This record gives sequence, structure tokens and C-alpha cells, in this order.
Amino acid sequence: MKVLVTGGAGFIGSHVVDALLAAGHEVAVVDDLSSGSRASLPDGVPLHEVDIRDTKAVATVFATEKPNAVCHQAAQMSVSRSVREPRFDAEVNCIGLINVLDAAVAAGCKRVVFASSGGVLYGDVTEPAPETMPANPISPYGITKWMGEQYLAFYAREHGLTAVALRYSNVYGPRQNPHGEAGVVAIFSKKLLAGEPASINGDGRYVRDYVYGPDVAAANLVALTLGPDSLPAGELISLNIGTGVGTDVNQLESLLRQTMEDLLAAAGRQAPLPPATHGPARAGDLRSNLLAADRAATVLGWRPTADLRTGLEATARWFFEQA
Repeated sequence: MKVLVTGGAGFIGSHVVDALLAAGHEVAVVDDLSSGSRASLPDGVPLHEVDIRDTKAVATVFATEKPNAVCHQAAQMSVSRSVREPRFDAEVNCIGLINVLDAAVAAGCKRVVFASSGGVLYGDVTEPAPETMPANPISPYGITKWMGEQYLAFYAREHGLTAVALRYSNVYGPRQNPHGEAGVVAIFSKKLLAGEPASINGDGRYVRDYVYGPDVAAANLVALTLGPDSLPAGELISLNIGTGVGTDVNQLESLLRQTMEDLLAAAGRQAPLPPATHGPARAGDLRSNLLAADRAATVLGWRPTADLRTGLEATARWFFEQA
């Protein structure tokens, strides 16, 4: 099968590319490299340096590659930027998605897997939220992800697509971009490796469900390849991809700092690292968000394999080796 991965040079997208190649599929990538990197892609993977807001360029890529399926990871992914720039957020996350869907239909591509966000759709929840919980996004980012699912449901009905929306919780792991606002683990890792304190927004009592990037890629692989008995055409299937385990930012920073100290000590470098500082709260942040992924286990046979400590160790080691 040939799969086109939008945002495939980015953090999650590049892990999806790796999973597809390991499973023997052919892959091409669309990425404007605004946050992704060519270095994240294996040699030989075609990269189309295209902004998904460019209707004609997106259509040309699909006409050239003629994929059997598209894995749509490209997005404006910062909650804070969506609050500051809601128009830009909508242009990327809604108009960009429509461009991808129109081009997919025109090229005869019959399956779409969409990166949605359970981390923002359900609003503040203190217990793991199932997919049946009504959507309650409070940020423009959450609103555009919810609208993206509605557009995808329409295209599935109208054009007979097999369509899956994967509602990610907070994804972390190797290759995460520390220069944006969404990758707290990456941001903290870079700070700690520089011997600087991590800066926590507000009181740090923001509970999140952290899921490991390669586990998310595994969910995408199954959603892209599972047969019609499990994923029928003509309707949208939305699935939470998370662990159901909550960790607040203070706990996350403490665990990551200890992990980094262990890595540095093993390498004969200075430890301990400075404790975190606290800055102002960030606009648009939820207090608590957790996902129940039981439906993904039933439909996809997917379950997370890495607990937080294991995932943070692998992530910290990757950033340590890049330093």
C-alpha cells in the first residue's frame, strides 16, 4: 500500500513514516518544514515541501503520488498560538484539511486517518473521557480539531471514504520539537541539558495524559491498514489514543529531571540539576484532561506499551544524544 503522510517530517509524522516502512508499505511525505526536519526522514522517502494551505500544490502532490491512503498529521498544533491567532489556526487546520480531502477524492484515495485531539475536545475532565462524552473545546485549536472531524465525516459519507479520527492525548517522545509551545517534555529536556531550570506555567497542577510517540504511530499504522470488517467505508470512526493515567506538570518535571540527572551522572557530567521555576499561567490551558482508550483496544487492538517512566527515559536519552 502507498501512504501519503502530511506533516511526515514532524515529530509524530516521522514516527508514522517509520512504522509504515517497517511494515513494508510505500511512503511519501508532504511537509512545509516549518517545524519538521528532513533529517527525521529515512533516505529514499519522497518529500514534497508544500504548505497544505496551497490548494494547487496539494492537488499536484496527490495527482503525482496517487496514494491508496493519506495519514493527515500536518496541523497548527499550539493552543496558545490558536488563542492569539485564531484565523491562522483555522486556515491550517480547516482549510488545509479540506485541501487534503478534496485532493484525496480527486486522486481516488479511499482512506483517511486524521490526527485529532482528545487532549482538547472534551474540556476539563477529571476521569478518563470516553468518545461518547460531548465535545466541549474551549480554545480555537480544539474548535478546529472538532470541525475537522465534522468535515471528515461529511467527506466519508459523500465519497465513501474509510475515515478514522485518532484523538491523541498529550504525545511526547524522541524528535519532539522543543521550539514550539506544545512539546513540554522536549522543552524541559532542552532546558535541563543546558543546566537551566524548567519553567512551569502557573502552579503546575495541570493534569495530562501523556502517551509515547511510537505508540501513537502504531495506532496510526493499524488505522491505515485494518480491513473493512473493522473499519467500514462511508462513516467516521473516532478513537481516543491515550493511557488514561494522569500526571501533573510538577510531577512530570520532577520525574524528567531525575531521569536527566541519572543520564548526566552516568556520563560523568555535573548533577544535580536546578529545580523548576514557575511563570504565569498560559491562556487556553485546561486544568485536567484524561482519555479512555477502550474503544481503540476493541476496534484497532491497540494499547499503549510504554509507561511514562519508560517513555521519558527513552526520550531523555534521545535528547541527551543529540546535545
